[in-house]
Amino acid sequence: MYVCLCKGVTDNQIKDAIAGGACSMRDLRNDLDVGTQCGKCARDCKSLLNESLTAQACAGMAAGQFVAV
Repeated sequence: MYVCLCKGVTDNQIKDAIAGGACSMRDLRNDLDVGTQCGKCARDCKSLLNESLTAQACAGMAAGQFVAV
């Protein structure tokens, strides 16, 4: 699904960027240029970011690792 229509960025591209180390909106802006035009995608980008980081933290805790979020 397209999240940023201005830049043509999909949710999968955002998830891939997060999996590749993006951990803030600043990182997503720098990596994918999201949220730099009209800004309507910023809320959805933040939601994907928070969901992914929470899932990573939970997976780390289940594996016995401690992850700071």
